[in-house]
Amino acid sequence: MSQSSSGVYTSSDSFPKSFSSGYSELSSTSISLPFATRHRVLDEQTCDSGLCSPLPSDRFKYITWHQLEGHDIHGTQIHCPRVRKAPSDEQLFLRGEECGHLMRKRKTEKEDVKNRLQENWENSLEVNLSYQDLGDSYQQENFYRILRRLIRVEKLQLIDNSLMDLSSFRLPRCKELNLNKNYFSSFKQLPKIPQIQHLSLAENNIQTLCGLSSLRMSPLESLNLKRNPCEFQEQYRMKVFSSLPNLKVLDGIPKMPTDCALAEQSLISKMCLIL
Repeated sequence: MSQSSSGVYTSSDSFPKSFSSGYSELSSTSISLPFATRHRVLDEQTCDSGLCSPLPSDRFKYITWHQLEGHDIHGTQIHCPRVRKAPSDEQLFLRGEECGHLMRKRKTEKEDVKNRLQENWENSLEVNLSYQDLGDSYQQENFYRILRRLIRVEKLQLIDNSLMDLSSFRLPRCKELNLNKNYFSSFKQLPKIPQIQHLSLAENNIQTLCGLSSLRMSPLESLNLKRNPCEFQEQYRMKVFSSLPNLKVLDGIPKMPTDCALAEQSLISKMCLIL
């Protein structure tokens, strides 16, 4: 377990075991947040259905990780630091959310420089940027800006970020990459990952195995393609292992003798029989 120089908890003990949670996880220690008070009910309005709205957590949906200092939450307690920016005041007004968020103070130039120094992404080795809720184009631009700075990252989790194409990005030292629950439709849309060892692409929209050979020269040992359309292809496992000779585990199942049948058949077909 490691921690970047920015103070943000960006590590995980192992490749993610469960992806059921869609929110930033806090430590098990007791944390007293300002919205968890008896006065919160006064700020909520009851909708026609009789349910209280908004949820307490909605007050923090536009706050990035380094803005949580005044809410008794520290960077070391955040597993998925939020890097998306908030909409402008004009956009919030058009959405009718001008009173539905915490008042954001105007950042001075000095504070902006301080925040940028905290985001020491270049030296981060383990980063979790999952569940960012990138709803606006400028939020995506800020996310991609940070992604380009991860030049030394070895373990990276980008779960459920509505990502479609990262082919223009390069992660030269990345060994473990989790891209579950995104919108990738081809292996050609993956970033450049020459050192990848463990790759997870479960619950995407990968139709065919075309482009899989681009990972042939990598030291890829395990690959997860569960709940992708390509999983239902005929001789699916044989084709994957034939394209990736270094692969040992596919979809959580180790390589079996039957998975090598296609390669053996291909070899036999190329042999010349002399009578």
